[in-house]
Amino acid sequence: MATGFSQWGNDLHTGRRSYDIVGKRRRWYIASGVLIVLSILAMLVRPFNLGIEFKGGAEFVVANVAELDQSRAIDVVADAGITETARISTVGTTSMRVQTVPIEDEVTLAAVKDGLAQAYEVTAADVTVSQVGPTWGQDVLRKALQGLGVFLVLVAIVMTIYFRNWRMAAAALIALLHDLVVTVGVYAAIGWEVTPATMIGFLTILGYSIYDTVVVFDKVRENTDGILAQKRATYAERANLAVNQTLVRSINTSVVALLPVSSILFIGAFVLGAGTLRDIALALFVGMAVGAYSSIYLATPLEVTLREREDTIKTHTAKVIAGRTAKGDEAGESTPAHAHTGQLAAGHHLGTAAQPKKKRRRK
Repeated sequence: MATGFSQWGNDLHTGRRSYDIVGKRRRWYIASGVLIVLSILAMLVRPFNLGIEFKGGAEFVVANVAELDQSRAIDVVADAGITETARISTVGTTSMRVQTVPIEDEVTLAAVKDGLAQAYEVTAADVTVSQVGPTWGQDVLRKALQGLGVFLVLVAIVMTIYFRNWRMAAAALIALLHDLVVTVGVYAAIGWEVTPATMIGFLTILGYSIYDTVVVFDKVRENTDGILAQKRATYAERANLAVNQTLVRSINTSVVALLPVSSILFIGAFVLGAGTLRDIALALFVGMAVGAYSSIYLATPLEVTLREREDTIKTHTAKVIAGRTAKGDEAGESTPAHAHTGQLAAGHHLGTAAQPKKKRRRK
């Protein structure tokens, strides 16, 4: 199996095997558009489940619990006169976390604390109480948005300078925003609490998405260097070759990155019940998976679409297609045009002419 995968990767790199990713970019645009629309609908239909850090409230943590029965905590909070249902979650295997609306009355606060201690048969020292104000979470959100803005500006400047082409920077930023919107939409659809750990996860996926896209774009730049000086392949075909050449690397990088994150998500969150790990791991898992998709199926096709708007690229593509048509007419064959498809014609995988087939000698 490993040998077959290695051979597959080698065939992609040399051009013996090729997937028409750039040529079929319209279907990827439609798929990405559907994902974005569904994500936006999820955010509108199911508003974010903001955590206590963003809304404010009281948090009780009960340690050394023998039985993790959430109904006991719900009854204690209701008996204290708090009408809004408390949020109950497990922390590890011996602790309960109870979050309520802000409790300003010290008597009510003490009643809830004592009630939880009695309900779970622990001492009062095993119940810790903390009051969280909404201003802290709002400050975290404001700083995160500021960091996002600075990050996008720096990425645009650095990529424009590095690639000497603003179109690559624009395509990378569009793919980046696509990853962020889809990740946030999935998070909203699932309904998990949005905590500061979630914000960290959202910001972390930005770096991963840009890294994978830059690797592909670097190969695109290498393959398209001096593209106008030859007439064997179009810009879209050379860019498609770059995507195929980096396909195996993108898959390997994504799998290696997703394995530890999935371990944190499924083991740390569902088995151990660690809420903070769950919040950050879900954002990372979805963001990395979507980022791997966008770096292959969205970023480079977008860059090709922008480049094909240039007059020089349009003229060059027309000359390449015209040359192929002329050769087909000379050979008495009908050669289909491949304009704006990015699909490599037979024998043009690496921009070289096809090798003629040897005729068999009749005995």
